[in-house]
Amino acid sequence: MEEGGSAGGGGSDSSTSGSGGAQQRELERMAEVLVTGEQLRLRLHEEKVIKDRRHHLKTYPNCFVAKELIDWLIEHKEASDRETAIKLMQKLADRGIIHHVCDEHKEFKDVKLFYRFRKDDGTFPLDNEVKAFMRGQRLYEKLMSPENTLLQPREEEGAKYERTFMASEFLDWLVQEGEATTRKEAEQLCHRLMEHGIIQHVSNKHPFVDSNLLYQFRMNFRRRRRLMELLNEKSPSSQEAHDSPFCLRKQSHDNRKSTSFMSVSPSKEIKIVSAVRRSSMSSCGSSGYFSSSPTLSSSPPVLCNPKSVLKRPVTSEELLTPGAPYARKTFTIVGDAVGWGFVVRGSKPCHIQAVDPSGPAAAAGMKVCQFVVSVNGLNVLHVDYRTVSNLILTGPRTIVMEVMEELEC
Repeated sequence: MEEGGSAGGGGSDSSTSGSGGAQQRELERMAEVLVTGEQLRLRLHEEKVIKDRRHHLKTYPNCFVAKELIDWLIEHKEASDRETAIKLMQKLADRGIIHHVCDEHKEFKDVKLFYRFRKDDGTFPLDNEVKAFMRGQRLYEKLMSPENTLLQPREEEGAKYERTFMASEFLDWLVQEGEATTRKEAEQLCHRLMEHGIIQHVSNKHPFVDSNLLYQFRMNFRRRRRLMELLNEKSPSSQEAHDSPFCLRKQSHDNRKSTSFMSVSPSKEIKIVSAVRRSSMSSCGSSGYFSSSPTLSSSPPVLCNPKSVLKRPVTSEELLTPGAPYARKTFTIVGDAVGWGFVVRGSKPCHIQAVDPSGPAAAAGMKVCQFVVSVNGLNVLHVDYRTVSNLILTGPRTIVMEVMEELEC
């Protein structure tokens, strides 16, 4: 795979001029639309705007009504009027993020037509740019987990930068995490991420090389996007300073304050907690949240579900009693760009608290009220959710989970 070789071309001057600069700006705009669209999709699932609908005796799964969505956008102040709302959704349609369920209408119309996010029906086009973006987002979220210390404030040539990683250490981490089988493969991956504008040298002076040079992610995946940003044709880097999704994160004295992130809650009953976490896992009271939702903000408090779905407490001994009314099931769950899509909670044993209907876990067959028996072959019946959370967070993208499900459910 030699395409990464072109990532070495040019310093800051050549990368921001001519066709190269135009291509980079287009990649930035595409990435912003992808993140904005995904954040909207998850919010609409959360509020049941997206659901299965029937028309002429036919069921259309995971869709929304255009007219109802426009009402929702205005009600939630994502659009000032219906005309603006149509323009915003047309932007998502033009980028192939949403489409009419029968592909009979290219334009987004303010009528009672069914539309669907392509990610909900598996028709989203995965070209090289999108694949690189999704890979970069997943790596970013893993690196942003509380347990990971690879991203650190560091100095290079007298300037201090925040959230940096050293090239050689990053390559070690990629191999260790199973993101690459060899160091050479890991370096090729980094070339592709750099070529597609996901990472760059802190001062944009060097290509990616296996060295002690410092690099950063150019995009802040965790910033909550407003839909109105889709109508701004300027490069995202000109919109903000510190929290710009594509700015180099050069550290100043006033940006070391702790931040909190908000993640979509599976129910309206919420508990407020302040924490920093990755999108696919959070700790909140007695629950671990493995969500398909990305972190939506860098300022509001974390939202999570404090109420158990279990009708009564169940012990590990009860599950293991011969003849007990429980059946074992095994799921292989491949995490997508933003997580695995389920909530785990409790202790000795842990149970499945909620499942994102559009996430990888649901696709594998996971359901609420199932009890977690093992993760990647390791028995977890006698541990709490923190241990289960850590196993999943620090493990490979593909997890194998064994559960027990009550036969009467």
